[in-house]
Amino acid sequence: MNSSPGFPSERPTRVRFGVVGFCVALAVVTYLDRACMATLAPDIMRDLGLSKNQMSVIYSAFALAYAIFEIPTAWWADRWGTRRVLTRIVLWWSGFTILTGAAWNFASLVVTRFLFGAGEAGAWPSAARTFSRWIPQLERGTIQGIFFSGAHLSGGVTPVIVLGLLQVMNWRAVFVVFGVIGVAWSIAWYRWFRDEPAEHPAVNAAERAKIEAGREVGADHPTGGAYWRRLFGHRNTIPLCLMYLPNSFAFYFCITWLPTFLKEKHGFDALSLGFFSGLPLIMSVAGDLFGGVTTDYVTRRFGLRLGRCGVGAAAYVLAGGAMVLAGFVHAPLLAASLIAVSLAASMFMLGAAWSTCQDIGGRHTGVVSAAMNTSGQIGSVFSPLMVTFLLSRLGDWNAPLFVMGGLFLMGAVCWALIDPRERIFD
Repeated sequence: MNSSPGFPSERPTRVRFGVVGFCVALAVVTYLDRACMATLAPDIMRDLGLSKNQMSVIYSAFALAYAIFEIPTAWWADRWGTRRVLTRIVLWWSGFTILTGAAWNFASLVVTRFLFGAGEAGAWPSAARTFSRWIPQLERGTIQGIFFSGAHLSGGVTPVIVLGLLQVMNWRAVFVVFGVIGVAWSIAWYRWFRDEPAEHPAVNAAERAKIEAGREVGADHPTGGAYWRRLFGHRNTIPLCLMYLPNSFAFYFCITWLPTFLKEKHGFDALSLGFFSGLPLIMSVAGDLFGGVTTDYVTRRFGLRLGRCGVGAAAYVLAGGAMVLAGFVHAPLLAASLIAVSLAASMFMLGAAWSTCQDIGGRHTGVVSAAMNTSGQIGSVFSPLMVTFLLSRLGDWNAPLFVMGGLFLMGAVCWALIDPRERIFD
């Protein structure tokens, strides 16, 4: 006889962990496709005759498209569900990952990477929306940490994977291999996933009750100018967006120009370059996991305000201090290690940031997190361009580090202005 919700003997099923597994796999595939570009850049620049300035434009084309299409795609996910939207996202970006391998000049690569970014836009907010429907509130920080750890572990080992593949194929074939992996994920996701726990045949009543306790059931999707005025006029939105900008700004530096910085500024050899280029993302895995667990623990002990804002601000203060210090030290290994510490500290606050989006977004988590992530992508657009601009004006590789350190400290101030207890729409 099947148990009912009224019988405490019924054990909750664990379908939600399967959802988490799929989302972590999504994060892994995302960063395979995104981070491989920097490792392949020397071969691409050589074969297509590209300059550093042109590569900066190519990097920024992806981020610009991502920023433009982030909020519309997330609104679609809130309205229609993430089963269909994430399937479309991954199929689209996988197709343009494959087409990146067919680029023949600067213009074709800019267009392809722009369309790649347009397709990938909305992936992170859609994952947050999925967690808001499938994960209990007091577990969300931990789950977000696991999610981002998968992404950053993937980004950290991608240079090694790419270098290994380059021993048996050219850079064009690498893009094809990575694109096919995304196609396989999207087929499996669409066949297995459901937008709500109540719709999944493997979820029992006990697991459904555990997930839905303390959250809204159902959907409300208003439209029109009043909706957007409410979103961008709320006291939480602007600080939330500004807070996230330095995170993406620094991250994009690490997956674009960090290898060149280490080689030209500090003279790293090939072996050291491979290790220290991936070190910020490898260390970020620990930051993701411990940050997620910490925000949930502090929230349970001291409430949402300290659990989200206190954890986020402290992480940013550490990130800013380490990045500024990296610009002053002369020892190559110490400078590279401080940059890694800085990025790991900034990733420590991701669990708090994305859980805050769920806290204040409710049924509109997709759009709220997209607004935050769009601000981050604006930082990504300007990050590689800022590097080449400062190099041309100042000729100093340390100048970008000081800019990033200052942005982290600004982000810490923004955390103090956010109240995760105050919903934007409800």
